[in-house]
Parts: sequence; C-alpha cells; structure tokens
Amino acid sequence: MKHLKTLLLVAIFTVGLGVNAQKTAHINTDKLLTAMPETKALKTELEKLQKTYRDEIEGMFKTLEAKIKKYEAEGPGQTQEVNQKRAVEVQQDRAKIQQAEQTMNQEMNKKYQQKTIPILEKAQNAIKAVAAEKGIVYVLDATPGKGLIVFDSGDDIYTAVKTKLGF
Repeated sequence: MKHLKTLLLVAIFTVGLGVNAQKTAHINTDKLLTAMPETKALKTELEKLQKTYRDEIEGMFKTLEAKIKKYEAEGPGQTQEVNQKRAVEVQQDRAKIQQAEQTMNQEMNKKYQQKTIPILEKAQNAIKAVAAEKGIVYVLDATPGKGLIVFDSGDDIYTAVKTKLGF
C-alpha cells in the first residue's frame, strides 16, 4: 500500500510536470537590431545629418576665429569702447556656436527616438510571430548585461526572426 501511494505520487508529479512544461527560447536583441537594415539605414542617416551640422558649426567657428584675429590685430588702434563692443560681439558669437551644438544634439536625439520606435516594434512583432509559429511561450533576451545568466537550454530564434524580417 505504501509503495502504491509513492508510485501514485510519482506518476501525478511526472504527469503534472509534462503538462506544465512550457517551451522557452532566447534571442540576443542587440545583435538582431544591429543586423536589421533599418538600423543600418538609420545610422547612415544620422551620420549624414551630424556631418551637415558639424560642417555648419565648423564654418561658424572659422568665421569667429578670423574675427578674433582681426580684432586682436586692430585692438591697439581702437578705443576702449570699440574693443568692449567687439568683446561682447565675440561672446555672442561663441554663444551662438554653443546654441548650434545644443540644437544639433537635440535634433539628433529627436530623430533617433522617432526612427527607433518603428524598428523596435518591427523586431518585437517578428519575435512574437516566430514564437507563435514555434509554440514558444517565453522568449528571453540573451543580450549580455540584460540580466539573463543561463540560456543554453532554450532555442535561439535569432536566425528565424532574421528570416521573418527578410534579411
């Protein structure tokens, strides 16, 4: 009788584990996002925009340098009032350059945020679709530093998601 109870408990426990076993998988989302053509296009677009801003700021800086050299050369022959006005003008030009740099950073961040959201949504939808096709209940992010320690036992769906995205 005691053996029958033990056998019955083992059978119930084994069946219970079999029913509750859920399939898990993992994917390195950083690797996926880096490989997506949309991300590469965004990087190229941001680099081009940054170059445009940088060229503009460099032009402003070169103009300011030329103005400073001119004012320094003419300074001894000018009145103190004129030199003070020129000093204020130089400070205003420096402030304009700083403002242009701040504007560049804000615009770059804004563009990055706007363009990143659809890329993230596309990747997430592809991951969900692959998980549904494969009957996967949990997909863990295997990106280093994302808090996952062990992922050897799950299926890596990176290739399947890449295929789903068409690259």
